[in-house]
Formats: sequence, structure tokens, C-alpha cells
Amino acid sequence: MKLLNLEPGRQQTIINAALKEFALKGFDDASTNAIARESGVSKGLLFHYINTKKELFLYLCDYSLEILKTEVVDVANMLESDILERCRQITLLKMEIMHKHPYVFDFFWVIVFTDSEAVKAELDQRKQNFLAINSLKLYQNLDESRFREGIDAKKANRLIIWAVEGYEKEMYKEIKGMPLTQIPYDQYLADFDTYLDILRKSFYSKST
Repeated sequence: MKLLNLEPGRQQTIINAALKEFALKGFDDASTNAIARESGVSKGLLFHYINTKKELFLYLCDYSLEILKTEVVDVANMLESDILERCRQITLLKMEIMHKHPYVFDFFWVIVFTDSEAVKAELDQRKQNFLAINSLKLYQNLDESRFREGIDAKKANRLIIWAVEGYEKEMYKEIKGMPLTQIPYDQYLADFDTYLDILRKSFYSKST
């Protein structure tokens, strides 16, 4: 794809415009005219850089998943064995991505929820590969001795992960479209900590 041969600034402008358009409208309804207009290039020139809308979409899928891998999975502290602290750290890393790459998170939910037949097979394969390699890594080597006696640690871990992911989705809905300078990250983190404390009191033994 010739897009990758462009100088970085021009390339990023097109990538951001495409992420935004696909995130807002999904694959089927996204307009290459809108991407070209947002990028400041003609549609003809856009298709000089890319071959098809589908090729661009799948490239953005790989691009977004790579950012999640390199900026979350690869830098998370796997030596932290407390699942609540691990989840807090991962959420902080995701907040940094929201700040640095706002359209990546918009686009990520398109990857998760799109049902377009035009790209579904390729997306399903990418999601399976990503989850198999990276999600397992994020939540391995956890200390299960912190849980109260009688609690199924594996199920408790799963419930905690679901709760954290649910909180992240709600936070994302609230900040979507908000100017980056107005997003109250500290407020969200403080609120998030109160939920972690509830989970800690619900599942952990009093001695931890």
C-alpha cells in the first residue's frame, strides 16, 4: 500500500481521518469522499495511496491492535500479581491511549462490534489471534491467595475483569466527543478506585 511510503505527517493525517470516519459510520457506511475531504486530498489521490476501502480498513485494524499491543500489553507490569492492581495499571495505560490516540479507541469498538459481511471473516481472525496472544498475557501469573476462603478464584478473577471492562466502556461513552483538554482523567481515576475498593472488600480476605 503506497500510503506507507508517504512522509509521516501526511500519512498520519490520512490515518486519523480514516479512523474517525470508520469509527463514526462503520465499514459499510464510511465514505472515502469524507476521508479524502478530512485529509485535505482529492479522492483520486487518496486511491493512489490505497487500493480499496477494505484494504484501508484492515490496515487500520492492524494499526489499532498494534498500538494496543505495544502501549498496553508490552508495557504492563506482569510482576504485579494482584489482579485489582493489574487492572488499575491496564486502565491507566488505556487512558493514555485515549489521550494520545483518541480515534484508535473509537475504531477499536468498530473492530469489536462490526457485523459487515465484507470484512467480518478477516476481522474475526484478527480478533481471535489478538485475544489468544495478548489477553491471556495480560491476566496470567495472578496471586489467587488474596481471595477469601470459599471463593472460586478463577470465577472471581473473571467477574473483576468484566466489571473493569464495563466501567471502561461507560467511561468511554461519557468522554466520546469531549475535547481532550476537558476530559477529567483524575476524576475518572478517583471514581474508578472507589469501584476497585468495593471489589477488594467483596472478594479479598481481610488480612490482605
